[in-house]
Amino acid sequence: MQLIENLKWRYATKKFDATKKVSADKIAQIKKAVQLSASSYGQQPYLVLEVKTPEIREALKPLCWNHSQIVDASHLFIFCSKIRNTNKDVDDSTQLKSDIREVPLEEIAGYGAFVKGKLKEKSDEEMFYWTQKQTYIALANALNACAELKVDSTPMEGFDPSDVNELLGLNEKGLNASVLLAIGYRHEEDQAQYAKKVRKPLNEIFLRV
Repeated sequence: MQLIENLKWRYATKKFDATKKVSADKIAQIKKAVQLSASSYGQQPYLVLEVKTPEIREALKPLCWNHSQIVDASHLFIFCSKIRNTNKDVDDSTQLKSDIREVPLEEIAGYGAFVKGKLKEKSDEEMFYWTQKQTYIALANALNACAELKVDSTPMEGFDPSDVNELLGLNEKGLNASVLLAIGYRHEEDQAQYAKKVRKPLNEIFLRV
C-alpha cells in the first residue's frame, strides 16, 4: 500500500522553507480530502479557516507559542468546531442530502428528526467535545492527503484557543479553534526530518478480545 510508505515519509515539520509554496492544485486536492471526510451523522460540524493574510499570521504567532511554522509555512489552516450544532444545521444537512440524492425531503425527514433528538440529549459540554472530535477526523484526512502529495504538514495544538478565538472573532460566529494545520515544504536545516520515526509496536496498540 503506497499510503503506508507515504506515512513513513511524513513527519511533523519543525521548520518550513518560507520560499517554497504549495501549488493551487495540491491545495485543492487537500481541501477535497477534508470535504470527503467522514463525520458523525454526516453533519460536518466545523469550518476550516485558510489564513492567507500575513498580518493575521504574524498576530497569531505569539498566541501559538511563537512557533515559526505559523508564518513560514506555505499555508495555514485553522480547524474550527461549531460550539453547538443547531436544528437549522441539521435541516440544512437534510436538505443537502435531499438535493444531492434527488429524493423527496419528506422521505428523509425522519432521519433528520432522529439526529435532532440525539443531539438534543447532549449537554453543552458534550456538544462542545463532540463537534471538536469531528474536526480531528477531517484533520487526519488532510494529513494523509499531504503525505500522498509529498507536501509537508504539522498539526498544532500548541496555542490558547481563547486567544485565537478572540483575535479572529470566532465565538461571535459560534466557532472554537480546535487545531491548526501548517502546510508547506521542509527546510533543509530542519533536523527532525533525519530522525527515525518512533511509534509503539503493533502488539502494544492492538489487543484481541
